[in-house]
Amino acid sequence: MTQPTHDEAHGGSLGQRLNWLRAAVLGANDGIVSTAGLVVGVAGATDSRAALLTAGLSGLLAGSMSMAAGEYVSVSTQRDSEKAALAAERRELREQPEAELQELTDLLHDRGLSRDVAREAAVQLTERDALRAHARVELGIDPDDLTNPWHAAWASFLAFTAGALLPLSAIVLPPADWRLTVTVLSVLAALCCTGWSSARLGEAPAGRAMARNVVGGALAMAVTYAAGALLGAAGV
Repeated sequence: MTQPTHDEAHGGSLGQRLNWLRAAVLGANDGIVSTAGLVVGVAGATDSRAALLTAGLSGLLAGSMSMAAGEYVSVSTQRDSEKAALAAERRELREQPEAELQELTDLLHDRGLSRDVAREAAVQLTERDALRAHARVELGIDPDDLTNPWHAAWASFLAFTAGALLPLSAIVLPPADWRLTVTVLSVLAALCCTGWSSARLGEAPAGRAMARNVVGGALAMAVTYAAGALLGAAGV
C-alpha cells in the first residue's frame, strides 16, 4: 500500500509542476507579444531611444503588475472556493457520517472497484482520515496543498517580466538603423520557442502552435507599427 501512495503523490506533484511551467511559458509569451507590439508601435512614430525605453519600461511594469494582480485575484477566488468546499464536507461528515460513507463507497465503485471492495476501501479511508478521503475522491482537492495566490502572482509577474525584457532590450540596445530588424527577428524567434514549449507541455503538434504564435506576434507588430507610423507622419 505504501508504494502506490508514493506514486500517486509523485504523479500529482509532477502534474502541478507541469501546470506551473505551462503558465510560466504563457506568461512569458504574453510579455513578449504585448511589449513588442508597444515598442514597435512607438518605433513607427519616433527613433528616440529615450521614448522607446520609457514606453517599453512602462509597458513592462504595467503588464507584469496587471498579470500579477489578475492571477492573485483569480487564485484567491479558487482558494476561497476550495476552503468553502472543505468546510461543507467537514460539516456533512460530522452531521451524517453514514450517508457520507455510502457516498464515498459509490464514488469508488464508479471508478471501477467492485461493490464489496469499494465498501471496504471506503471504511478504511474513513477511519484513516475521512475529510482527506472525501476531499481527494469527491472534490479533487488536496487539503494540504491548496492553491497559493501569492505564488501564482509572483510567477506571473516574473514570467511576464522575463518575456518583456527581450523586445525591450532589442529595441533600445542596437544602433538606430538595426533596431526594428533586430526586434522583429528576435521576437519571432522567441515566439517560436514559446510556441514549441507550450505545444510540448500540452502534447500538441509543435508546428501548428509555433505558426500560430509567429503569425499572431507578426500581426501585432505590423498593426502597431503601422499605427505608430501614421501618427508620426501626422505629427501627433
